[in-house]
Amino acid sequence: MSVQAYILIQSEIGSSEAVVLATRAVPGVLESFEVTGPYDVIVRCEAGSVDDLGKFIVGAIQKVPGITRTLTCPVVNI
Repeated sequence: MSVQAYILIQSEIGSSEAVVLATRAVPGVLESFEVTGPYDVIVRCEAGSVDDLGKFIVGAIQKVPGITRTLTCPVVNI
């Protein structure tokens, strides 16, 4: 069973467009958009498990140049 999550991203000033383009190229990213508010970019992603999601965030998303902070919100069915 796969796990989906929204990743809220804060980026360096002026880098949100580049962050969107870079994250869209990462396998596992389903969508990536610039937004307004306290976060600059929102990514929707999918991974095979919660552990895979953690590895994906640390190993792929947080390595994208321009990203300064992330907040991950896993999708749950309540």
